[in-house]
Amino acid sequence: MIDLENPWVEKYRPTSFKDIISQSIAINNLKSFVDKGEMPHMIFTGPAGTGKTSTALIIARAVIKREDFYSNILELNASDTVRMDYVRNVIKEFVNQRMMGRDNSLKFILLDEADNIPTQVQQALRRIIEKASSNVKFILMCNYINKIIDPIVSRCAVFRFTKLSQEKVIERLKFIAEKENLKLPKEKSKEFFKTLFFISGGDLRKAINALQMAVALDLLDNLDIDEIYRISGFVEEKRMKALFNAIKRKKLSEAFTILNKIDNLDARNFIRQVLSECQDLNLNEGNFMKIYEIAGDVDYRISQGSDEQVQIFSLISSLIEIINLK
Repeated sequence: MIDLENPWVEKYRPTSFKDIISQSIAINNLKSFVDKGEMPHMIFTGPAGTGKTSTALIIARAVIKREDFYSNILELNASDTVRMDYVRNVIKEFVNQRMMGRDNSLKFILLDEADNIPTQVQQALRRIIEKASSNVKFILMCNYINKIIDPIVSRCAVFRFTKLSQEKVIERLKFIAEKENLKLPKEKSKEFFKTLFFISGGDLRKAINALQMAVALDLLDNLDIDEIYRISGFVEEKRMKALFNAIKRKKLSEAFTILNKIDNLDARNFIRQVLSECQDLNLNEGNFMKIYEIAGDVDYRISQGSDEQVQIFSLISSLIEIINLK
């Protein structure tokens, strides 16, 4: 029976180093630290869904005795909780308790999304890291290491996690599908897994969530790929094809009409789809780079609060001017 009660990202979370996908350089070095029992403070940096949090938990479980695990680990989502009062009270108290204890076994503080901690709070955190005893280790996980202040980076060993390939993500999705005994139409399964990879953007966690959502909504029997796009916040393929046909024919008003009929358009997902479609066009390198530059500017303006519809219409107008119609 298919398990829909438990989140599959947790059910199939890696539990050993060998289960971590495509991070051999980081994993081999980390295994050496664990084997020697000499752990530095660490920063795991890289795209979302590449195994940073799972690896941190694997290290903690390898080092901490099972009966002491929950008392010797402090796991936090830094973007939600780590503010000045939290650092001064909760984190500092945890560190001080460990310093006063008789047990010399290692204790860990895991800070996920550490790049979202305000700079002033990072300064306070740095002082705690400096003063922490040798048996208290910090593991900071982030997408962008440039947002971590240099005094923290210089006190940590940095491990870089690379983006997962389509092959590896699909391989894991097929493993889960087999374990859950999912019945996929053979003629559409290849396209289905490729769609999940595109939706995820290489984020394995997001891909697994999309797979479970498709199962929960009973979409596998007929496996309508457009429906998979819609529930994930993307524009269905047929509508994207119609839009690009209008763009290639320089029909700006027709393109705008198609856009206006899209309900709940997710601007950033849409930009990803636009760039994907442009890869299949006969564009010279200069024009292709112009499209990426314009898309980047549009994405930035949206992130800064600009009107999404205005920005998307601006992107489409620019595409009509740039696309090679030969």
